[in-house]
Amino acid sequence: MTNTMTNTMNKKYSLSMVFPAYNEQDNVEKLVKDADSIGKNIMDDRYEIIVVDDGSKDHTPAILNRLKTEYPHLVVYTHSPNRGYTAALRTGFTQAKMDLIFYSDADNQFDLTEIPLLLDRIGDNDIVSGYRNPRIDPWLRIFVSRCFNVMSHTIFRFPIRDVDCAFKLFRREVFDKITITSDNFMVDTEIMAKAVLFGMRVAEVGVTHLPRCAGKTTVKPSDVFKTLRGMYTLWFELKEMKKNK
Repeated sequence: MTNTMTNTMNKKYSLSMVFPAYNEQDNVEKLVKDADSIGKNIMDDRYEIIVVDDGSKDHTPAILNRLKTEYPHLVVYTHSPNRGYTAALRTGFTQAKMDLIFYSDADNQFDLTEIPLLLDRIGDNDIVSGYRNPRIDPWLRIFVSRCFNVMSHTIFRFPIRDVDCAFKLFRREVFDKITITSDNFMVDTEIMAKAVLFGMRVAEVGVTHLPRCAGKTTVKPSDVFKTLRGMYTLWFELKEMKKNK
């Protein structure tokens, strides 16, 4: 029943899949192959794969150049020098041309065949967000993330439990209203906080989280302090937006 509903609904939509990538030479080929496979399976020819190479210093650019000749749906944008995670997503979202915009990370810690789980809910929502069930990461990163989620919920009151889960689907119109202004790792919090402000419909579904098998995370301890500063900046921005509504 669910597969039939998803296949029927997919005929209405086209899909942009956005992936920020920084030094992911050991992951990016599998990523593109998997994204192309799921795109063909659920969207026929109505999809694009956007990889934003955020100033990689390894072989990621060369691999992407080769993959462009093998995968006609692959579009690559390059930042030079590195501008950061949020800037890479901003580029991907801005350049996306399809009805729906999906994003995930380039580290292959999510199963792209679960994109239909999000598509099943997009008919009644503006944003569908995954939550990692369970999360497979080092304990310290999980602990920091849980603290961040508690703080975000307390301050911004959005209706999802795993705000920084990098497995989300948006209607294109979301970004007609939401302008991303944050830096570093505040992008998910900013989008969700502004979605609440604009009264957007948000749903959350459990998705599989996989261990990172290649490459290294770009998250550093110093990012905690940058994130706290970013939360204050976002709170002030939302306060001003509420005044001008």
